[in-house]
Amino acid sequence: MTPGTNPSPDSGEVTLTAGEVTSQSLARGAVGTALLHVERAWTGSGSWDTAQARIRRVVAGPVDAAEHAGLYYGVPAVAFLLHAAAGRHPRYRAAAETMDDHVLRLAGRRLASAAIRSGRGEPAAFAEYDLFYGLTGIGALLLRHRPDSDDLAGILRYVVTLVTRPRHEDGIELPGWWVVHNPDEILPTPGGHANFGVAHGAAGLLSFIALATLRGCVVDGQHEAIAVLTGWFDRWRLDGPDGPWWPRWITREELRTGCPAQRQPGRASWCYGTVGIARALQLAALATGDPRRQHAAEDALAASLTDSQLDRITEPGLCHGIAGVYQTAYRASLDARGPVLARRLPALADRLALHARSLGGDDGDGSEADTGGLLTGRAGADLALDTLRHSAPPHTGWDACLLIT
Repeated sequence: MTPGTNPSPDSGEVTLTAGEVTSQSLARGAVGTALLHVERAWTGSGSWDTAQARIRRVVAGPVDAAEHAGLYYGVPAVAFLLHAAAGRHPRYRAAAETMDDHVLRLAGRRLASAAIRSGRGEPAAFAEYDLFYGLTGIGALLLRHRPDSDDLAGILRYVVTLVTRPRHEDGIELPGWWVVHNPDEILPTPGGHANFGVAHGAAGLLSFIALATLRGCVVDGQHEAIAVLTGWFDRWRLDGPDGPWWPRWITREELRTGCPAQRQPGRASWCYGTVGIARALQLAALATGDPRRQHAAEDALAASLTDSQLDRITEPGLCHGIAGVYQTAYRASLDARGPVLARRLPALADRLALHARSLGGDDGDGSEADTGGLLTGRAGADLALDTLRHSAPPHTGWDACLLIT
């Protein structure tokens, strides 16, 4: 297991094969599969021999430490997996700490690149700041395993600056996390957009700094940043028959007019929509001691879990399927001021079990073909099912990669 990179053959650095790239993907590859088997070994529903075999497949080759590495790929993803196993198997602790050292160096380089971009007056991009491959995801890892590091403090300062220093273009004030690229190649946003979701937008930034605040990791301006983000969600909140909801993103024209083009809520999901946003707002309320906002966030989340809303979910996975909705609602219910969210869990559990059956039987060998990765495949759905079966938070804390805990 040697940290390498995947730039060009003439750079003198390690070039990874397609299989080696897939093996270190938490999103769609072997890291997610291995994480499932580590969690099962912790609970006794699987064996440590199987879990260790899956880990060996992940770390058999070079691990990517290049600039594109993030929580869901490369060195940070492998570190996340090794830490999940290290609590039960100390043999992985040294390897996890070695990966952490590489993560810290990566964070330093990424922060330096972000500073250069900012100094040029250029807008940010998802890849710079988001949960999947950006600094927010790297920060989520350091928050759990290197909370006293200077690099975590640097990432917090970066996020605070991103949030509290708006951009000004053509007489329009744009939020600091404004991007000029499209949210999806088939969904154009002329002039750019500001994203609302956990995976790529404001809810992910809010969850990260709220969780850091709850754990005592605070830098100057952090409470101001929370206020800016909660104010953003207050500004763009819409109300419908099933309760409050938020757009997926806002374009330049929508920002100018103050009128979102999206006329009805999207389906309930973790990555976009009320479920992930409401959890972020609940965490912010917990971080700031705001019972009024916490009550409103929990009501919003509960309202998004009605049958009419859940009937629109057609997928089993974590990212935009029922598994992510269940895991988010479960975590929120543990922090809730009342029983309304806990009362929604049995119906969610039934739907999770039903959707998971669409993936076919689990033969127990955990092959990538069966699991399909963490975000959209069998591995993520099975991890949420394990939470359901054991009625307890995951032993590995695997759902920290969703920024819901």
